[in-house]
Amino acid sequence: MSSKSESEHIVELAGEILNDIELNRLESDKLLLKCSRLARLAGSDEIKRWIGFEMQGFNSTDPVSILYMSKTGRWTDRKENKGYWGPLAQHEETILAQRARLDASKLSSLSGEYANATRINLGREQSSISGTISKLAGVRSRVVGLLHSFVSGIYYERQFANLAENTFETYKRDVDALIAKHAGDVLSKIPSVVERLKEGDPEAVSQALSTCRRILETFADAVYPPTDETIELGGNTIRLDASKHQNRINAYVAIHTESSTRRTRIRQNLRNLFDRVSTGVHDDVTSEEAFSLFLNAYLFLGEVLHLSSSKEPETASAIPTIVAEEEPNALKTEV
Repeated sequence: MSSKSESEHIVELAGEILNDIELNRLESDKLLLKCSRLARLAGSDEIKRWIGFEMQGFNSTDPVSILYMSKTGRWTDRKENKGYWGPLAQHEETILAQRARLDASKLSSLSGEYANATRINLGREQSSISGTISKLAGVRSRVVGLLHSFVSGIYYERQFANLAENTFETYKRDVDALIAKHAGDVLSKIPSVVERLKEGDPEAVSQALSTCRRILETFADAVYPPTDETIELGGNTIRLDASKHQNRINAYVAIHTESSTRRTRIRQNLRNLFDRVSTGVHDDVTSEEAFSLFLNAYLFLGEVLHLSSSKEPETASAIPTIVAEEEPNALKTEV
């Protein structure tokens, strides 16, 4: 079973159990079995162990058992270690039996010399029975509430994860197609970044970031090839030679979008990306940050390429002013 189909199965099972709980359509033993299966599939070991105690009875030596004795309100005297240690099904049977006793006691007809004393004793017995029923019903209510919280948490968490995964996969296919069309050489470099990041050691991280930098440079060469000429953008003369990768990407962005705020955000993101991937030979970039930078770079390429697919290029005279970016010396030579 693939991870995706397993995740879908978990969502389906969780949704079914939520209906079981909310519609009260399963007996407790069957409900616990289904929840135990969900806990196993979802990797929730603590919940699985707790459900095991609900089915077989609790004990005073297991930390999980003691924890859920408290969470389900089973203690009658915590200091004396006294409580309702039995499984949930046993408590439900006790509730039924006590209700039958209570109903029977209410039907008694009392008369004679000792009727008043008997009535007092019967009242005390009924009060005790009612107290037991109330306590055990409270235990059951807490158990069902905990099960509902666990199942609904799994359901909505996995549902969101599936949505996010499907959304990203759809976007990734779109971006990959655009990169293949406009900057095919970039795609060949992505697998090497992923492999280096999986290794996680400082040298591998440095190599991965160097490749990220080359991806951005290759992208600049593809979407706006270097030229010895300059271009006038909104009254500013911009150099577009081989060393000015950021300038050329910014020029491409300016040509393909009219939004000044979006140009500014993209330019700032590009500058930050170049700054961080250019420190790949140093030790201040963790593997976690390196992975984030790689994802940022990938999403950046997708956003820039989507500009050209959604709008016809403007003429240079119609482009608002942008500021040329001076790139770090480290960018001029590949490592």
